Amino acid sequence: MESYHSLNGAVQESMHVFIEAGFNKLDKPLARIFEVGFGTGLNCLLTWREARRRKINVEYESIEAFPISKEIQDCLNYCEVVTELGPEAFQLLHDSNWNEWQTIEKDLFSLRKIKADFTKYQLKSRYDLVYYDAFAPNKQPSLWEEEILAKLYSAMNPGGILVTYCAMGEVRRRLQRLGFITERLPGPPGKREMLRAIKCA
Repeated sequence: MESYHSLNGAVQESMHVFIEAGFNKLDKPLARIFEVGFGTGLNCLLTWREARRRKINVEYESIEAFPISKEIQDCLNYCEVVTELGPEAFQLLHDSNWNEWQTIEKDLFSLRKIKADFTKYQLKSRYDLVYYDAFAPNKQPSLWEEEILAKLYSAMNPGGILVTYCAMGEVRRRLQRLGFITERLPGPPGKREMLRAIKCA
């Protein structure tokens, strides 16, 4: 069984990989984000909090083929850690309708959760930031194939950033062949490295 987050601390890992190495590198009043793997919704929750802190208007799309159950949702205590958004914030994200835009916080954060298989999904928007949070290549190899990563490259704006916890050499080479400039960065606790990739053109 594959866990959704690091056993060394889910919030710490998400902050390190997706917020600090990704979202906090954006310098614009409006950010369009695409996440592969909504999972528990933690990355979305943390991005909402950072958007409020930095006063950035975020349009957040996330795709998930297998949404977690209500039983798993009820076991998660993220709002006890991410307290700034209030006790109902996490549930609000999970209660939002699938496949349609929802205003989570007016003039600040909107969300569209897409229930679909990303390998068969056609992207229709342009993105400034991609959170690649699929299960590891040995668990979901189809999501790490070059043709799948190419869909993201084509859908990203120039200067767009892709961040992932995966630092596997072949994944990095695939990103480079597509035209990304890649960086190996120190990983969160329990992981030696992570990847950040930037679309330059």
